[in-house]
Amino acid sequence: MNNFALIGAAGYVAPRHFKAIKETGNQVVSILDKSDSVGIIDSFFPDASFFNETERFDRHLYKLLKSDSDQKVDYVSVCSPNYLHDAHIRLALRNGAHAICEKPLVLNPWNFEGLRNIEEDTGKNIYHILQLRVHPSIIKLKEQLEQQKKSTKWDVDLTYITGRGQWYYYSWKSDPEKSGGITTNIGSHFFDLLIYLFGSVQNLVVHAHTPSVASGFIELTRARVRWFLSIDCRFLPFEIQKKGGRTYRSILINNEEIEFSDGFTDLHTLSYQKIMNGEGFRLEDAYPYVSLCQQVRDAEVNPSHSEHHPFYAQI
Repeated sequence: MNNFALIGAAGYVAPRHFKAIKETGNQVVSILDKSDSVGIIDSFFPDASFFNETERFDRHLYKLLKSDSDQKVDYVSVCSPNYLHDAHIRLALRNGAHAICEKPLVLNPWNFEGLRNIEEDTGKNIYHILQLRVHPSIIKLKEQLEQQKKSTKWDVDLTYITGRGQWYYYSWKSDPEKSGGITTNIGSHFFDLLIYLFGSVQNLVVHAHTPSVASGFIELTRARVRWFLSIDCRFLPFEIQKKGGRTYRSILINNEEIEFSDGFTDLHTLSYQKIMNGEGFRLEDAYPYVSLCQQVRDAEVNPSHSEHHPFYAQI
């Protein structure tokens, strides 16, 4: 059994990490969150030490590292706001623990050199949750694509709409300096997926980029991709709105729908199992999508480009 600490217990994604840690036979012994409204802890690890000040949490981990305590931390799961990931990863490694970080690993590609250096200095590893890569449907799709001729180039439409309430615009998630904006905050997993399936970026055009909508065109080694991201539920297809749904995911490859709406429940557990088996995703896996997100953020918006996503007309 490994001992875990977790940073960011009050966040949206933390319950998936708690569940994964428990289901892989491990335990959380220490938790950090500036919010003290973290009743979710009671459902998983009620005996864990809790801190709402980083300095005291940091000191606690260091004391455990230097003691003979059976609660010495082996891994720190980082579920904090995006802009704090780099600092919290460093905190973990400095205290003798491996880090397991949610997406995005960091906001900018120039942060990677420093992270590689601290891995070398401490001898500890940085792991990354890229759960779509372990989705059974995606694994099957990648195998099918790799059986095709290397010269094959697919036409792909990627759509991801996840309705968010008014609270979103008052939170850190709406601040590009803290979240990376919509393309990083909700698009990073899907940009990673595109690169994972179709190769490196050759060209990109951004058609729209607002706090609630982003759209564009990316040419990859083996695909031409029209993509559309939004947190505005008004863009949801009518049939989903009628049922009260708030999320729509779609990948069309040469106009054929790739179904992967189901099977998301246990992806974090699968990701943790891979890490425990020494097969987790590392810095080199994260760099391409972080670089792409940064390029999209910095790109000049070109609404007149011809390769528009079908949903673009609704903007």
